[in-house]
Amino acid sequence: MKVKFIGGAGTVTGSKTLVESNGIRILIDCGQFQGIKPLRELNWEPLPILPSTIDFVLLTHGHLDHCGWLPRLVNQGFKGKIYCTSPTKDITKLILLDSAKIQEEEANKANQEHYSKHKIAEPLYTVEQAEKVFPLFRVIKINEPIPLDAEISAVFINAGHIIGACSIELMLENKTLVFSGDIGRDNDVLVYPPTKPKKADYVFLESTYGNRLHPDTDAKLELETYINNTVEKGGTVIIPSFAVERAQSIMYLLWQLKKEGKIPTIPYIIDTPMGISALDIFTNNPKWHKLSLEECYEMAKMFALVSDYQETMQTIFDKQPKVVIAASGMVTGGRVLSYLEHYIGLPQTTVIIVGYQAEGTRGRKLLEGAREIKMYGKYYPVLANILEIEGLSAHGDQKDLLNWLSALENKPKKVFLVHGENEPADELRIKIQEKYGFDCTVPLMGQEFDL
Repeated sequence: MKVKFIGGAGTVTGSKTLVESNGIRILIDCGQFQGIKPLRELNWEPLPILPSTIDFVLLTHGHLDHCGWLPRLVNQGFKGKIYCTSPTKDITKLILLDSAKIQEEEANKANQEHYSKHKIAEPLYTVEQAEKVFPLFRVIKINEPIPLDAEISAVFINAGHIIGACSIELMLENKTLVFSGDIGRDNDVLVYPPTKPKKADYVFLESTYGNRLHPDTDAKLELETYINNTVEKGGTVIIPSFAVERAQSIMYLLWQLKKEGKIPTIPYIIDTPMGISALDIFTNNPKWHKLSLEECYEMAKMFALVSDYQETMQTIFDKQPKVVIAASGMVTGGRVLSYLEHYIGLPQTTVIIVGYQAEGTRGRKLLEGAREIKMYGKYYPVLANILEIEGLSAHGDQKDLLNWLSALENKPKKVFLVHGENEPADELRIKIQEKYGFDCTVPLMGQEFDL
C-alpha cells in the first residue's frame, strides 16, 4: 500500500492525498491551491498520475481547498465515484459553480482591461466544466461502512468544522487509515463537536492551527464593540467571510445582539449569493446543526440578501453606516473586493477578519499590516481599521487537535501532519510526541510512503 501527498502538505490549501492498494486508487479530497503565486500555479499543473486511473474520490467537506480541483480532475479524465455526505454534496455544488463563475468573470475582466500577463487570460475551469462533476456524486450516511471494493471500505464520521464535514476511516489490507479532514471546535456556535476516532493504524491529521491556541475571548462581545465603534464614526463594517457556515455563524451572533438591543438598527447585508443559498442547506439538513428551523427563518429576516451585482453597486454607494458580510473569506476574489475597492481607503471603515488566512492571500496581508492592497491590477491604500476575531474560526486549535487524538485505543504506527504550514505542523508534531509518544511525520509535497 502506498500513500502519496499531492497537495495540502506544507501548506493549508490544495488538499489531495492518494492511497493505492491492490490496483485500486483512492483520492482523499481534491482541493484547489490558494495564496502565494507558486501555490496557485500548481492548480494548472497535471497530477503526477492520470486522473482516469483514479477509482474513487472521498470528500471530507465542501470548502474550496478540499473540493475546488474536482472540475479539473473530471475534465482530465476522472470517471469514478465521488463519495460525500448530503450537505457536502450541496455545498460543493455551490462552491464549484461560484468559483467557476468568479474565474470566468475575472478572466473576462483581465482580457478587457489588459492587466493579465497572458495574451488571453483563461479561467481555471468554466461553469460548464464544474457541472460535469455533479453526476459523479454518491451520497453516504455517516457512521455506516461503505464498500468501495471487495476488501476496501470507508466510514465517514462527523468532524464539526462546517455542516456536513467528516473525517474518514478507510479500512484496507487489515489496516485502518484515518483522515481527519478539517477538525472543528468543541464549542462551535452552530455545529456539533467532532467525533474522535477509536482505532487507527495511520492518522492523517490537519495542523492548520497546530501552533496556536484560540484566545479565551467573547467573539460576540468583540463583534458588538467593533460595530458600535464603527457606526459612531459613521463608518461601514465589512466582514470577508466564507459563504458556508462562517457567514451563518456571524449572522447568528448579529441576530442575537440585535434581539438583545446591543447593536444599532442599520442595514445588515449578506452579499454572497452562495451564502444565501447556504441558508437553504441549513434548513434542509436540520440534524447537522444546532439551530431550529424557526431560528433559521427568524435569523434570515434580519438581513438584506443581495444577489444581483446591480444591488451590490447600490449598497456600495449608499453612504449610511452598515454591516456587510461578503465572500470570499480570504479576500482572494468575489464580491468583497468590490466593497474593499471603495471602502479600504476610508479611515472610518472597519474590516473584520474572522477565519484562517492562508499565506499570500490578501486577508493575510491585511492582518500583517499591509499599507496597500492590489485588486484587479491596481493598488489601493489601506486606511481602514483592520481587526480580527479569532473566536469565530471554524478550525480547532492546538488543544482541540490534541484532544481529537485522545480516544484512540491503540498506538498508531505513524501520524502524518498535513494541511498546515511548516511551523504549525512541526510544533504540533512535538506536542503529539510529548503527550502521546506517537511517531509523527510532516510530509513534503509530492512525498510517497509505503505503509
